[in-house]
Amino acid sequence: MLGIIGGSGVYNIEGLENTRWVKAKSSFGEPSDDIMVGELAGQPIAFLPRHGRGHRIPPTEINFRANIDALKRLGVTDIISVSAVGSLHEDLAPGTFVIVDQFIDRTFARDKSFFGSGLVAHVSMAHPVCNRLGGHLHEAAQQIGIPVVRGGTYLVMEGSQFSSLAESELYRSWKCDVIGMTNMPEAKLAREAEICYATVAMVTDYDCWHEEVAHVDVASVLAVMKGNTEKAQRLVHKLAEIFPREHQPCPIGSDTALGVAIITPPEARDPALMAKLDAVAGRVLGK
Repeated sequence: MLGIIGGSGVYNIEGLENTRWVKAKSSFGEPSDDIMVGELAGQPIAFLPRHGRGHRIPPTEINFRANIDALKRLGVTDIISVSAVGSLHEDLAPGTFVIVDQFIDRTFARDKSFFGSGLVAHVSMAHPVCNRLGGHLHEAAQQIGIPVVRGGTYLVMEGSQFSSLAESELYRSWKCDVIGMTNMPEAKLAREAEICYATVAMVTDYDCWHEEVAHVDVASVLAVMKGNTEKAQRLVHKLAEIFPREHQPCPIGSDTALGVAIITPPEARDPALMAKLDAVAGRVLGK
């Protein structure tokens, strides 16, 4: 099953068939919203609006753990994150889609792991994006003529305020390509849940570093977002058409990440935490 997490401006998937909104369940609290389940071009889809319908939840208050846990419980094997971002490069103009392959996590007020005291695990995040999924996204965007760039680094800031000029210039000096507020710890949690993950970052603005362009504000973002949302809908439709109907092994091992990650021996594991992890880590804890 293909999971779509819709960011700012993407609160539904048009054209889904046999749809129903499912009350999402999680051991980690309330997800952002119910999950729309249906089919697109014969492909099973589960859609979750990251900020909730009506954009009710700011980035810092999103329950990322509940979102990923709920998608895992529904049988999602692959997640596509659709996210609005600012550009940190002249050549990544508003309206461009970036299939990112790296992240820098600058968030500090969020729960970043399903694991903790009583059950410790360390997954690899050297390659945080499944390049198989990235390839499918890139192919779909090219087929429908969306301006797309393959590869790039996404700086994830805490928010909810936009960057200061000094911060924006700092991130540019780090060779970051786009900036947003939501893909961490989402990508880390997807890895812990052994779900393949990829991001299509939709550029809405130039952040605040560009001397010849007005500094980012909500009005300017919304103006570009409308066009990006229409392109995102078309991208998801094309992706569903070309997406393999059988889950392919992840080339970077996302779907087996916990196999070598858990360090706490069985006799020292907290039964209560193990019970919460029945979906996320059931494949390895059940052994």
